[in-house]
Amino acid sequence: METVIFHKIISTSLGIGYIGKGAGTYAAIFTCLLWYFFLAGQYDPKLAPALITLLITLQGIRSSNEVEVLWGKDHNRVVIDEVAGMCISLLFVPVTIEYVVTGLILFRFFDILKPLGIRKLEKWPGGWGVMADDVLSGIYANIVLQIIIFFNIF
Repeated sequence: METVIFHKIISTSLGIGYIGKGAGTYAAIFTCLLWYFFLAGQYDPKLAPALITLLITLQGIRSSNEVEVLWGKDHNRVVIDEVAGMCISLLFVPVTIEYVVTGLILFRFFDILKPLGIRKLEKWPGGWGVMADDVLSGIYANIVLQIIIFFNIF
């Protein structure tokens, strides 16, 4: 029973998934706020954000597997995938309002439209399918952000 509660808390990102419609966007915004609050003004890539992102992703796979038995495949309450994808979007990017907001817009663009092979990853089994499309959305968003940084668009 305790492990079921733990996986519900993790998979819903502390209950954000219970909001209903738009919960994925709210989870991404919450992630941006935390990212900015804890890392604002830092540029040099530190190991901690990458490790935390990896742990969130791995735990997301595990928790998504566990709640799939209760709620079904990729239930809309499961928003840990948006948290992981949003973190990936912001890895190794200067933590400024402009870049965090741009990262949010780019991540949601890729996550909602699912271009460039992202949709295919949803078909993977269990938690892997839940997390993989958001991980790839985060990677694409991060690549675009890196290009924006390289060309000094902001």
